[in-house]
Amino acid sequence: MAIQELDFRSFNERDTIKAWIYTPIRKPRAIVQVVHGLGEHSRRYLHLILRLNEEGFVVSADDHVGHGKTAADSDTWGDFGIKGYETTREDEKTLHDLVTQAYPGLPFIIFGHSWGSMIVRDYAAHYGAHLTGLVICGTSGQGLSEALTPVKKEIKTLIDAGRGSESDPKYVGKLFGGMTDRYENPQTPNDWISGNPDVVRDHGADPFNNSHRVPTLASFYALAGLVDSIIGTQWAEQVPQELPIYNIAGDQDPVGDYGEGVYAVSNWLAKTGHRRVKTKLYSGHRHEIHNDRDIREEVEDGIVAFINGAL
Repeated sequence: MAIQELDFRSFNERDTIKAWIYTPIRKPRAIVQVVHGLGEHSRRYLHLILRLNEEGFVVSADDHVGHGKTAADSDTWGDFGIKGYETTREDEKTLHDLVTQAYPGLPFIIFGHSWGSMIVRDYAAHYGAHLTGLVICGTSGQGLSEALTPVKKEIKTLIDAGRGSESDPKYVGKLFGGMTDRYENPQTPNDWISGNPDVVRDHGADPFNNSHRVPTLASFYALAGLVDSIIGTQWAEQVPQELPIYNIAGDQDPVGDYGEGVYAVSNWLAKTGHRRVKTKLYSGHRHEIHNDRDIREEVEDGIVAFINGAL
């Protein structure tokens, strides 16, 4: 495997995005772009990236604005800039352009987890024509939008008062409070991430995660805007009908309303004529199914099988 590090200017016209291209030893068969979630970074997907490389796929990934190496270099933790939720979508398009220029003619698949799943759903609505396949992992349905609606109104008032660059931990509590309510004897507030204590501990100790950094009010508002943009059949009808889609999650994941939100997304697609949608819930598992040591190989097997079927 060869690793190339890239820098490019963010759509927000402020940040320099840090990105990487992982090239397999064997002749590449396709490109898979990995889009990480909120409060983390792209190296948390190395196990998946290595498996994709072994299968002959070039993998591209970046650290989003306000996250990971991008935030560390510019000291903009939790701050997405002033251009709204479109920033992450357009940054993923820039990375797409760079990797497809380096490897022209290869099929292009995009994978997104959590917030990343929402970014790639938005991406597919705008740039679905150049996608060969879409993998949605740990996504959300209507529930997150409903939870964010009153928060969004509060935050908009604060932004209009000139406080958009400030942070307030109470909104983290409003968004993530209660995430472990359905679990028996949770040991930490982050137990919703995984039922495997090692995964939870690793997440909390990772210095490139945003675990102890609160997003700005403007960034929370941008997140709410993204969620609203990918709700219902009005979103689904913008996604190409013939696009193969693989929608996966743990059935104990509160982000996906314990499976209900995951199926809601697939049902919106079904209602708008999409017939190449496969949905899979992993019974008894929580948010980071791709990192859970009990099932990560099984999850990767499913992703690889989906991609091979889409090619």
